[in-house]
Amino acid sequence: MNDPGKIIIKPIISEKSYDNVENGKYTFEVHPDAKKTEIRKAVENIFNVVVEKVNTMSVKGKIKKQGRTSGRTKNWKKAIVTLREGDRIEFFEAK
Repeated sequence: MNDPGKIIIKPIISEKSYDNVENGKYTFEVHPDAKKTEIRKAVENIFNVVVEKVNTMSVKGKIKKQGRTSGRTKNWKKAIVTLREGDRIEFFEAK
């Protein structure tokens, strides 16, 4: 996995993630096979910032029902990235 665009899938936009932005923590959906070092390099390359810490967690898909049919949403991986003090990602600032 050398392409940063394949490692970082999309940012997570929620109330909790916006509260963490004030502390320099940004939340992303990442590729399920991505390792912490790959996530760190991808965020640094894409957003031109210095990453201090990366926390990852695997999120299980939820069971969804529609009428008689039931299915499951996909499993995915979430990364919370802590930046060096003073660094910001402008994408998250436009609330």
